[in-house]
Amino acid sequence: MLGGLSPRDFMRTHWQKTPLLIRQALSPEDMRALHFPLSPDALIKLAKREDVESRLIAQTRGRWTFNHGPFNERPLPSRKARNWTLLVQGVNLVEPAVEALMQRFRFIPDARLDDVMISYATDGGGVGPHFDSYDVFLLQAHGRRRWRISSQNDLTLVPDLPLKILANFTPEEEFVLEPGDMLYLPPHYAHDGVAEGDCMTYSIGFRSPSYRELAGHFLGFLSQTLEDNPDFEGRYTDPDQKPAERPGELPAAMVRALAQKLNALRWTPELVGEFLGAYLTEPKDHVEFVTQPRLSLARFTARARKEGIALDARTQALYDAQRFWINGDTFEPPGALLAWLSALSDQRGASAEAVDAATDLPDLMDTLHAWYEEGWLQLAGPGAR
Repeated sequence: MLGGLSPRDFMRTHWQKTPLLIRQALSPEDMRALHFPLSPDALIKLAKREDVESRLIAQTRGRWTFNHGPFNERPLPSRKARNWTLLVQGVNLVEPAVEALMQRFRFIPDARLDDVMISYATDGGGVGPHFDSYDVFLLQAHGRRRWRISSQNDLTLVPDLPLKILANFTPEEEFVLEPGDMLYLPPHYAHDGVAEGDCMTYSIGFRSPSYRELAGHFLGFLSQTLEDNPDFEGRYTDPDQKPAERPGELPAAMVRALAQKLNALRWTPELVGEFLGAYLTEPKDHVEFVTQPRLSLARFTARARKEGIALDARTQALYDAQRFWINGDTFEPPGALLAWLSALSDQRGASAEAVDAATDLPDLMDTLHAWYEEGWLQLAGPGAR
């Protein structure tokens, strides 16, 4: 899939460094095994759903328009019309075949994997020259798309547009991608893709939160820990306050007292890890889990031992040496249970044999049953991993 490169070689020579064009990243055999690609009709059907993010971008006589889905009442343009693009986000969350493709990119840590966006474009369609703040693999699924790319440092945007389009795009290289071809681009690499005839492209994207975003959410997390922090018990007092000559002035002593108190705030790598695991596994706002058929704990256990289990595609799970996170919840299970759950996260499921061998682990089946009832995992059926 990486053009003869091992994941180790790719990460060392290209990841976050230089583009890579890979002809026939997916062979015809791979495409058949992955039921690749999704049909345009199936993609358009997804764009009508409330629980799927979609956008329509069109260019008419040099004017760009941008609309959010769902497109269940507003019809899309005719597929015979030129210069429009439908973008559907998170297709891996609702299409098992696309999720299977996503799994092939797990040589990148799950903490960095985001989702698969699929774009369908009619002839001439595209979103204009732009850059992404994250790494992306652009996998051609249907038809042809011409890509022009540039390592330029000038990332100035055209003002007053509904899209982030580069004002001074200067292409340095150009490629036409056919079905199965793939182009990797590191962050902030300028690119412009234009459909030659109708085409479909899969974009495998990665999470790259800004440090400001992370810091803001971490401070919110930190505020929740103050309840148990003895350094912040009590209230502000000022027994030495003198009569105010200027009542409207903010007392300097009050500022100093709070500054001194805030100096007591401390965080460790362990606390940062606790925040990050919960933050990165928190489901996105539009994600909805599907309730599973109700089963008693005993019935669920019996079936899991026969069928195995699989994490739902929407479920986010991470772990470290002490903790396990799933969909924003934090657990600190004992060693044997943590090891089992870590394997569940790595494999995105557990075989019937793995479940059967572990049913005596304290709290395991109760935990899995609770997650099943939330829709976070399913019974996998015969032939599961």
